Amino acid sequence: MKEVADLTGNSGSGGEAALVVVISDALGETAELVAQAAASQFPGHPIEVRRYPHVTTEGEFLQVMQGLQRMPCSVVFTIILPELRASIVRHCEAAGLPYADVMGPVLDGLQAALSAAPSRTPGLVHQLDARYFRRVEAVEFAVRYDDGKDPAGILRADVVLLGVSRTSKTPTSMYLAHRQIKVANVPIVPEADLPDELYQITPRKIIGLTINPENLLQIRTERLRSLGLGAGSRYADLGRILEELEHADRVYKRLGCTVIDVSQRAVEETANYILEILGRS
Repeated sequence: MKEVADLTGNSGSGGEAALVVVISDALGETAELVAQAAASQFPGHPIEVRRYPHVTTEGEFLQVMQGLQRMPCSVVFTIILPELRASIVRHCEAAGLPYADVMGPVLDGLQAALSAAPSRTPGLVHQLDARYFRRVEAVEFAVRYDDGKDPAGILRADVVLLGVSRTSKTPTSMYLAHRQIKVANVPIVPEADLPDELYQITPRKIIGLTINPENLLQIRTERLRSLGLGAGSRYADLGRILEELEHADRVYKRLGCTVIDVSQRAVEETANYILEILGRS
């Protein structure tokens, strides 16, 4: 049985460890996101989230729990079949384990509101939702064509993001990818030529990202500090930053593209503005 483990909130402060067991009859992504979101509310406490997907029988559930019988834990589950849901609740209550049924109450509420029975088919959202597959494809596209790895992606992208280092090109690309937008992003460096492909697409598909120099200085300084590097690098030199931003501004004017100032914008705001520009909001 496949197991996916992730450690959240481990700051090394010596808080008591906790284990959250995520069980699903499909992939378990929804339950894991809920568990991770809850775990983030306990900074300083090491919380391990283990995901067990494709659990479709009581025997499989008991097999999971048998391996954890000596470990204190809580159980979060998204299970479609009512018999298996009831079995999990029964075993958790008998063992004194805290549990959360993520899917059951919503299913029951919809059934009552619609006066209709659900199909009880595990993983149906992924089987039937074409958006899911487009999202996966877009995420894979964003990873493949991140940071100018392959300029061929520029010709295939729905939108191309340009910007100097640390202007949130990659996180914005990933956010847009989760909205089924294929994004390529290209770094702008004064010493490097732009890919020829940028001049082969319409400027309407190109977005230039800019930022306040002082904000960028702070971001880059923090980045160097997180890497254990000193602040003496040109990467975090205000003069160099001004040079890069001025060069980027000239590039944007030459391309005739839309420019977005990300200084006071969260990634979500930038991405949603781009969606408006593309007519995808």
